[in-house]
Amino acid sequence: MPSPVKIPELSKSDQDRVAQVGIDLAMKNRCGSYLQMDQEIVQAECSQQGVEVLSFKKAMEKYDGMKEYTWQAVSPEKDDITRYVAAQKEPKGYVIIAHKGSNNILPIQACLYLGREQIQHVHNIIVAEEGAELHIISGCTSGAHVGKGGAHYGISEFFVKKDAKISFTMIHNWSENIEVFPRSASIVEDNGVFLSNYVCMQPVKKIQMYPTATLRGTDSVARFSSIVISTPGSFMDLGSRAILEGRGASAELITRAITKGGTIISRGHINGKTAGTRGHLECKGLILKDGVIYAIPEIEGSVVGTELSHEAAVGKLARDEIEYLMSRGLDEDEATATIIRGFLDVKIAGLPEALQRQIDASIDVAEKAGF
Repeated sequence: MPSPVKIPELSKSDQDRVAQVGIDLAMKNRCGSYLQMDQEIVQAECSQQGVEVLSFKKAMEKYDGMKEYTWQAVSPEKDDITRYVAAQKEPKGYVIIAHKGSNNILPIQACLYLGREQIQHVHNIIVAEEGAELHIISGCTSGAHVGKGGAHYGISEFFVKKDAKISFTMIHNWSENIEVFPRSASIVEDNGVFLSNYVCMQPVKKIQMYPTATLRGTDSVARFSSIVISTPGSFMDLGSRAILEGRGASAELITRAITKGGTIISRGHINGKTAGTRGHLECKGLILKDGVIYAIPEIEGSVVGTELSHEAAVGKLARDEIEYLMSRGLDEDEATATIIRGFLDVKIAGLPEALQRQIDASIDVAEKAGF
């Protein structure tokens, strides 16, 4: 088992915030860990045979620049964020490689913590080689008392080789003055599976992200699941995209969004480019207090034989459901919380139990805070 994570400079409240995004400082239920505080790499190790957790710098040195992966899924010219990260002389971030046929039963954790710096930037590369299975939980957070504004720029490139699988669960717990700009993309080969799960139920100033999965392989699969709550003052521009290129490729994009006064733009796009492909996009939103939810589903078919569908709905809590639960002995607050929890209860097929438990734990934290 990897060594426990030692970060004594964190206050008890900040250690609690780190724990809330799924980071196990004792490393009891993790096989590997990467921890970056601002731009300092505190830990990068893995005890699982056949799986490596390296800093970006060490991976570039060990594997001759990782030329076949670096800036291959995400273009360095995509936007100002990618150009900023690409221009860094000493890139930070991690590289996780599951070598051919390997499988980590316990997940690897990756924690990106923003405390003192104005901007934290990372470039991450995640590879599951042929027949490998890789499970990661990424917890991103900032200090509870960050006085000034700050920003996180994160580039993540995923490569799922033939018959391989990656499940990646990202949990955010930022603060009201932090802006977050993830840029991620995945390339999935024959019979590959990519599961991407995103949870953000705590205040944040701004998040803008639109991860893309390109399903190049025959019978490749991608599933994106997002659970988000927007509080007053928060602006969340979120979504996901799947490009179906391989015959038999399929994708599912599921979002549950709640506003308590903030703004949510929920985007989704599935492009069926090959016959025999399938895709479904679903966004459901709840308005608890005056706020805004824009649901923008797009399905694009350019060949005969692709099957695509979408469903979008935005509404409020049903009064009759609340009254029914109250008639069963719950008070109004308990009835409301029960309905909201059921709304957010998205079970992800194929997700390891440890990662599903972490998503459920994040919902528990939000419930205790009154959603």
